[in-house]
Amino acid sequence: MSKRDFYEVLGVEKSADEKQLKSAYRKLAMKYHPDQNPDNPEAEAKFKEVGEAYSVLSDPDKRAAYDRMGHAAFENGGMGGGQGPFGAGAGAADFADIFEQVFGMGGMGGGMGGGRRGGRSNGPARGADLRFDLEINLEDAFHGKDTTITVPTAMECERCDGQGNEPGTPIETCPTCSGTGRIRRSQGFFTMEQTCPTCGGGGRYVETPCQACDGVGRVRKNRTLNVTVPAGVEDGTRIRLAGEGEAGGRGGPRGDLYIFISVRPHELFERDGPNLYCRAPSSMVKAALGCSIEVPTIEGGKAEMKIPEGAQTGRRMRLRGKGMPRLRGGPRGDMIVELFVETPRNLSDRQKELLQEFGEISGESCNPDSEGFFNKVKQFWDDVTTDDGRPSAN
Repeated sequence: MSKRDFYEVLGVEKSADEKQLKSAYRKLAMKYHPDQNPDNPEAEAKFKEVGEAYSVLSDPDKRAAYDRMGHAAFENGGMGGGQGPFGAGAGAADFADIFEQVFGMGGMGGGMGGGRRGGRSNGPARGADLRFDLEINLEDAFHGKDTTITVPTAMECERCDGQGNEPGTPIETCPTCSGTGRIRRSQGFFTMEQTCPTCGGGGRYVETPCQACDGVGRVRKNRTLNVTVPAGVEDGTRIRLAGEGEAGGRGGPRGDLYIFISVRPHELFERDGPNLYCRAPSSMVKAALGCSIEVPTIEGGKAEMKIPEGAQTGRRMRLRGKGMPRLRGGPRGDMIVELFVETPRNLSDRQKELLQEFGEISGESCNPDSEGFFNKVKQFWDDVTTDDGRPSAN
C-alpha cells in the first residue's frame, strides 16, 4: 500500500514553517493518541502516520530530501536506511518519543523547567535560580558601589499571564489523567506509574496555545536590575537577591538571583582579608638617616609613614586602620608597607668619589649584616679542602 504525502497527512501546505508543522502535529497527535482511543487500531495507525510525517518534515535535512525525492529518499538505505525515516522496526515507541518532545518539552533553557502543557506537577512550580558574575575593582570593594546589571531571564508571558493559553480560550482538565498528571499501566503482575504523555504531568490541556509564548507561559527577555555592592566585599562574595530569578510556572514564585563578585587585581595593593599590602621605595640616604615619607591609601588619599634610621629592604611597617572595611562591621584592617631601598644609579664622578670616600671612612662598622655574613662565609671557607685533602688556599 502506497504512503500518503506527508504534507497531506499533516494537512499543511508545502510552504508551511516549523510553527505551522508543530501546530498541525499537536492537534492530530492529540486526536489519534492511543490513550485517547483505546483498542482502536485505526487510530493507532493514524498516530504512527502522523508521527512519521512530522519526524521527516520537522528535520531540515530530511525535509529537503523528501521534497526532492519523495518517499524514495528513505527507501533502500536512504537517510539512514530501513523502513522509513526511523529505520527498521520503528513502532509506537518512536512516535511516542516525538510526542514527548512536542508536548513534554524541557522548557526554554536556563533552568526554566516545565513543558508546553506544564511541568512535572499540576500545581505552581518555583522558577529556577540564576547566577550573574560581576567584576569590580578594589576601590569599588572599599567604597561599595551602586550599579546596573542586565540579566537574560524567563519572565511571565504578559499576553496569557503565564497560563499558556491564548486569551479567551479555555484550559481544560487533561482527559487522559483526569488532572493528576500521572497515569498507571498494568502489565501482568506489575503496575507502573508514569508521567501523563498527554499533558506532560501538568494535569491540564491547552487546546489553543498562546501566540506570544507558544504555550510555555514564559518568554525570554533581558531584565535590568539595580544592585548595591556593599563596602568590604571580597573576591568570591555571593549576594542573593530573593525573588529576582526566573519566573515560576503556572503562577509559581520566582527563583532567586545570585551575584558572584570577583575583584580585579590592583596595581599597587595586594589584599589579604581586611589587610592591604604594598611596597614603598626609599633612597639609600633616607633609609640610612631615617625620614618620613608619604604613601598612597586605598581611599585615594595619602598617609605619612616614618622610616626608622638604618631601615633595610624588606622592613615592614604597619599603618593601623588604613586597610579595607569589614563586610559585617568592625574596625578597618591595616595597611602593611614593605620597604625596599634603592641603590643609586647613573652616578656622576663626584658622587662616585664621595661614595668611595664614605666606604673608606666607614669600613664595616656601618654594615653589621654584611660583616656577620662574611664572617660566616670565612668560617665555611676555612673548612673547605681540595680534592687531595689539603686545606684550600684563601
